Amino acid sequence: MPIYEYAPTDPPGCAACCYGFEVLQRLSDPALIHCPACGGKVHRVLGAPQVVAGQAHVLREKHVAKHGFTQYRRVGKGKYEKTAGKGPDTISGD
Repeated sequence: MPIYEYAPTDPPGCAACCYGFEVLQRLSDPALIHCPACGGKVHRVLGAPQVVAGQAHVLREKHVAKHGFTQYRRVGKGKYEKTAGKGPDTISGD
């Protein structure tokens, strides 16, 4: 479940919402429109995404083929070589 961030629509708000607050909600839950503490109007704030450092976000070759995808690696200008999955062994822009 994601953590959503809210801020008061009409500042200053109460002590619970004046600087904004976070709520753990399901994706299917509707956005809050009122502060749970004071009942003042609030809106959802767009937050920065969590970024994974290192190589944790890169798909591993064995998982790419297992899930029906094909992965290519660049070997030259406009030329790619297959590293995993089904498909042509090479792709060329020529």
